[in-house]
Amino acid sequence: MVKKKGFDTSIKPEKAVLVGIITPRESEEQEREYLEELAFLVETAGGIPQHTFVQKVQKPDRATFVGSGKMEEIKEYVDAEEIDIVVFDDELSPSQMRNIEKELGVKILDRSNLILDIFARRAKTAQAKAQVELAQLQYLLPRLTRLWTHLERQKGGIGMRGPGESQIETDRRLILNKISILKEKLKHIDRQNETQRKNREQLIRVALVGYTNVGKSTIMNLLAKSEVFAENKLFATLDTTVRKVVIENLPFLLSDTVGFIRKLPHHLVECFKSTLDEVREADILLHVVDISHPFFEDQMIAVNETLKELGVMDKPIITIFNKIDAYPAIESHDDLGEAKVYTLYDFKRSWMAKHTSPAVFISAAEKENLEELKAILYDKVLSKHRLRYPYNDLLY
Repeated sequence: MVKKKGFDTSIKPEKAVLVGIITPRESEEQEREYLEELAFLVETAGGIPQHTFVQKVQKPDRATFVGSGKMEEIKEYVDAEEIDIVVFDDELSPSQMRNIEKELGVKILDRSNLILDIFARRAKTAQAKAQVELAQLQYLLPRLTRLWTHLERQKGGIGMRGPGESQIETDRRLILNKISILKEKLKHIDRQNETQRKNREQLIRVALVGYTNVGKSTIMNLLAKSEVFAENKLFATLDTTVRKVVIENLPFLLSDTVGFIRKLPHHLVECFKSTLDEVREADILLHVVDISHPFFEDQMIAVNETLKELGVMDKPIITIFNKIDAYPAIESHDDLGEAKVYTLYDFKRSWMAKHTSPAVFISAAEKENLEELKAILYDKVLSKHRLRYPYNDLLY
């Protein structure tokens, strides 16, 4: 504990309650997985998840997201356990956030706000900081009214327009001006990055993509023999890192990009599209998958949807199934009710039968099957190099 001039400067972790809903569009199992991911997000942000509340509904309540009975249940728990923060698994409207805050009397966050907070903590470079600030301002703009409720008057009408309204308008203009400045700043940074990428055009470019926390940075460190920051937390890497890699006698550039996630705020995706230019301009993509995760196939779908948005699904893609050392054997039952254990070997056979794109199964932590990954990568890079530089026979 650090103390200065009699004041305690240590920060006490906030106790959090998580709230989610199950609609007809998702199963209880899926919502449970979403809330586990939300709990991981809270831990990444420095909070302590204490309890989870889930309600089955046809659609979110327009006023308080969950029903009045569930809201009362949450309030009783929040008061009894002295909870600091309540986090909702979906984005709340400004009116929902205002109503819930009045009801519970504690700090309210939604999934978007939580992710923005984590991004703000992780941002290191000028580009990442500008992107996060832009996303935060775009999130804040429609929620200004809630921030100025202490200046509202109880009655409206002629002669009753108080300072709150003018202050909101002032803040809106300031935020819009700041948004404009940040967009210009990011355009300038994009032009600089484009110049840097042009200077690297003589080498084949490979980009690591995948869901957040699947081990991209660890693979980057192994292939490039570098020290890219890797941690068992979500969004450990925000900035694109580029390293030169040489396999045998063949050099190429390898980039590590920001991890994808389900329910990522749309304005955050927009702000980080410039960072994902490395993906757009790459010659080959390495799609890293955490095969030990119970919903890794859903994560693959989320990543592929983002890649489709970026228009890069036509590029050569090597699928890297990482963390095979932690792959759980799954027990399933056939039509006769007989149990069968579905092993990693069975998954490999089914994957190879259904897909023609190359796949490799590795453990980056245990350095297992890395030579197989290097061999597949070498062949892909070499074929691209031959197409681009048919006159260069030094490599073959």
